[in-house]
Amino acid sequence: MPTPFMRHAYLSALHESDSAVPRTGWALRFMLLWDGDELAAACPLYAKSHSYGEYVFDWAWANAYAEHGLNYYPKALIAVPFTPVPGSRLLARDAQAREALVRAVIAWCGEHELSSLHVLFGDEADRAACDAAGLLQRHQVQFHWKNLAPASTSGPVLAEASTSALVSPEARQFRDFDDFLSSLTQEKRKKIRQERRKVREAGVHFRWARGADISEADWAFFYSCYERTYLEHGNPPYLAPEFFSAMASSMPEHWVLFVAERDGQPMATSLIAVSTGDARVLGEAGSPAVAYGRYWGALERVDSLHFEACYYQPIEWCIAHGVESFEGGAQGEHKMARALMPVRTHSAHWLAHPAFSDAVERFLEREGEGVENYMENLQERSPFRRT
Repeated sequence: MPTPFMRHAYLSALHESDSAVPRTGWALRFMLLWDGDELAAACPLYAKSHSYGEYVFDWAWANAYAEHGLNYYPKALIAVPFTPVPGSRLLARDAQAREALVRAVIAWCGEHELSSLHVLFGDEADRAACDAAGLLQRHQVQFHWKNLAPASTSGPVLAEASTSALVSPEARQFRDFDDFLSSLTQEKRKKIRQERRKVREAGVHFRWARGADISEADWAFFYSCYERTYLEHGNPPYLAPEFFSAMASSMPEHWVLFVAERDGQPMATSLIAVSTGDARVLGEAGSPAVAYGRYWGALERVDSLHFEACYYQPIEWCIAHGVESFEGGAQGEHKMARALMPVRTHSAHWLAHPAFSDAVERFLEREGEGVENYMENLQERSPFRRT
């Protein structure tokens, strides 16, 4: 499935803004597979000198290499920097070309003596190509919200790995936020209403803007909030201001900004991305739209403001604009209480060292069993009501 994050404009902005460049540990290559004069497949590849900004953690593998006097870095990464969004990574005309691209990249890694290759958050076609090429498969869990209101529910509404949902054949999109709340258990409805009420009673109101309607002042305020959030956690932000300036000029149609205001002054923001899709969202026909939770920040602390800015406002917007799903980003089991359900995400890995490859394969088998048990446990705790 294509996403806005594999567009040339997005990847170029990461590079041109000095956000993902060799100086920050991201050395970009574009791998192209030609069939005569025809381009058959392509992908972006980064030679990495660390494992930051990936959201599929392999620090333990790097430490094990170091303990044995071996170099884990540089490694090869096929991914979108700082963007844990599932979608296509290996662009190809067909499955055969996609698999050939993977094998060619592995050969390139061997020629350049890179320790390993990692394909992160690929789609099902990428997964199949990597599996056919002998890469090790890894599964993790994210939490996504689906705009599906079952007409009758005999069991929980659960998102599965392929982004499908176990719902009634009569499922429809939610009419409004109250309609969405009616699908949840009484406990979850009460909790969400209490959290939203706390924000309103604190005098906080929201407005949103999309695309070209996001002003320069809004972008500047957003970045001040985004930067502060990172600095509060002791790290500089991954993305430079110039990156968001590029998004405002080259990809404005893909961004929606929510601004929290109190006494007429902005005090918090959240930013989501939207794929091309429904005409109500982007003014054009196409495949169903998907929204992606990306960044947030606040200059003041208000109880439950994070949940309102990052979940309830985007979900309400998605319902109003016919967006099919809202992906909440990496990790966060607490998202289930807001009706974002667990889905499996995939990554694939090749390690040049045979002994370490065998060790990682055994580790992934054990980890995979843990992920399966975790998914089963989460599904038993569905926030959706049963009838």
